[in-house]
Amino acid sequence: MFILLMLFLFKYVDDLIGKGFEWYVILELMYYASAANVSMALPLSILLSSIMTFGTLGENYELVAIKSAGVSLQKAMMPLMVLIIFLAIGSFIFSDYMLPKANLKFGSLLWDIRNKKLSFLIKEGVFNNSIPGYSIRVDKKYEDGRLDNVMIYDHTANNNIAKIILAKEGKMVRNNDYLVLKLTDGVRYEESSGKNAAYNPRQELIRMRFKETDQKFDIGSFKMNRTDEQGFRGNTQMLNLKGLTKKKDSLTKELDSINKFSGISIGSYYKQSNYTKGYTKEKVPAKVIKGAVLTEVKKPERLAVIQNALEQANSIMQTTSAKISDHEDRKKNIIKVQNEYYKKFTLAASCLLLFFIGAPLGAIIRKGGLGLPVVMAIVFFLMYHIIATVSEKSATQGSLTSFFGMWMAIIVLSPLGAFLTYKATVDSALFDINYFKQLFDVLLKKLKLKKPLQ
Repeated sequence: MFILLMLFLFKYVDDLIGKGFEWYVILELMYYASAANVSMALPLSILLSSIMTFGTLGENYELVAIKSAGVSLQKAMMPLMVLIIFLAIGSFIFSDYMLPKANLKFGSLLWDIRNKKLSFLIKEGVFNNSIPGYSIRVDKKYEDGRLDNVMIYDHTANNNIAKIILAKEGKMVRNNDYLVLKLTDGVRYEESSGKNAAYNPRQELIRMRFKETDQKFDIGSFKMNRTDEQGFRGNTQMLNLKGLTKKKDSLTKELDSINKFSGISIGSYYKQSNYTKGYTKEKVPAKVIKGAVLTEVKKPERLAVIQNALEQANSIMQTTSAKISDHEDRKKNIIKVQNEYYKKFTLAASCLLLFFIGAPLGAIIRKGGLGLPVVMAIVFFLMYHIIATVSEKSATQGSLTSFFGMWMAIIVLSPLGAFLTYKATVDSALFDINYFKQLFDVLLKKLKLKKPLQ
């Protein structure tokens, strides 16, 4: 979980740095992100812990003692298997009830963090434009808020002429949503047009000296305002099984309505004689047209017929393109809902699968600790993660059905779990280096014996 949280911080570091967040805001965001990372952390931890546990038992010859007492590997795995079953049930309950709420909190908080402006920082010797309509520059800034040689350009006037304020000293004071600069020993320059209403190229320069003055800035936009979480509740990742089923039904009805309306609107272009259809009982035999259709139209009317056909074709293309894009969007949304629906179950299934891979694998390699078990856990988890990611992408694009896309990793690796369990039961030396060394030495001896005979 620590590694996954570090990856999360690296991903969103640009959205967090330089915005003046309190420590508890970042801690709250990491708390919700940790809940979202359970789907990766829990299966990996089960795989690693099972390999380490049975690897330690095998390394200390405790598995040998267990088997010599007449207890098979399956019976030795039974208590842990019961524990893993409870963990799998708990992970399903977590993914259905807790994870949607955590995703809702995480999504809304991350949205607010990303939309918060950078914190107001006055740097020495640099013009700061963080406050809209103002440019502020200071030569020296002290920790107690005192400033030396303050220069302020005020661009808030309607005539687009900047007002300039120069002061020898100043002090920053925070007052709720406002920043107050208390300036001393300065001068204010302001340009304005002439007194005549008509155009006057002559302008007036107003210069005002002051001993003390206050300049007030609105910094309310720099506060992080929390948005209403209800606006994010309709997102797919923030729904439980009941909500996903309801959303799928709604999207399916909308898709059916779009298809029906598209068929009616486009089919009207292909109906023959809509105005007279149904108003006559006269039966006319179908006319067979040989060659080009335009040969049946009189020459003076051909240009008008072609123009009319082009207009109808363009209108059909415009109507069809809009409906196709809308249809594809609804279809993708339905696929996302189906993927999220099956994902609620795959977390629990992955816990069981990786236990049945890790436990026999640890019994085979007979190594405990954080050395070889970590390497083996990473290798097998990468296999599971790559298959799951590729199949999920294929399901999202429509290349696979949602069921096979989300369950492909379980289906592919289940035979591997059964194979490893069988090999561990019969005390196979599948990953024993000494076994392969002996096998290699036997092959070399056989080759040396054959050479003189040739």
